[in-house]
Amino acid sequence: MVRLVLFDIDGTLIRTGGAGMRAFARVFESEFATDLGLESLNFGGRTDFSLVREFFTRHGIPPTPENFDRFFTRYGFWLDHHLEAAQAIICAGVPEFLAGLRAHTPPPLIGLLTGNVRLGAELKLRHLGLWDHFRTGAFADDHEERPRIAAIARERGCRALGEELREDQVLVIGDTPLDIHCARAIGARVLAVATGGSTLEELRAHRPDWAAATLQEIEPAQVLRV
Repeated sequence: MVRLVLFDIDGTLIRTGGAGMRAFARVFESEFATDLGLESLNFGGRTDFSLVREFFTRHGIPPTPENFDRFFTRYGFWLDHHLEAAQAIICAGVPEFLAGLRAHTPPPLIGLLTGNVRLGAELKLRHLGLWDHFRTGAFADDHEERPRIAAIARERGCRALGEELREDQVLVIGDTPLDIHCARAIGARVLAVATGGSTLEELRAHRPDWAAATLQEIEPAQVLRV
């Protein structure tokens, strides 16, 4: 049986109506007096740290720990502000799928594998009442690259369960090709859902173990069997 299920956040669990992008833009404007240029940055499947580093590089801002701290200290404030005004939603089938995971015997450990910093992940999921479903996870604070975040999420899941999991006992659920690739980096199984920016055909081209338009189309029991 799959013992650890790791979810991406944006486009997989929720859609925030652009609140995260607007918070990024507001911090860059208010703290660094620079226009973000949202149209030139691809947020899908990226980590918050890699996006900020790209922005710093483009605008000649030193990527120092102090500047990253300066950015993320203000990011939480602006994200919370924009979430209040955004039309954020839970993606189709998510509550039912989470309930199905918890009802399974034995239930898997449910965690997060996300490019969000931990504070951003918590703000987004608490806003929609989902944060308390997740018992472990890894975030952009842990590493800038998604494959390393995946490895850290797997290691933490193993520690929480008190057992060393085989690769195929881990399932990653995401909505972009980058989610599929980071799952493969740790040998995990992967369920791709087309609730984010990628079409079902685009996701299938990257050969996930399962692909569905939404989580409404698949039962947890289908993906928990090894």
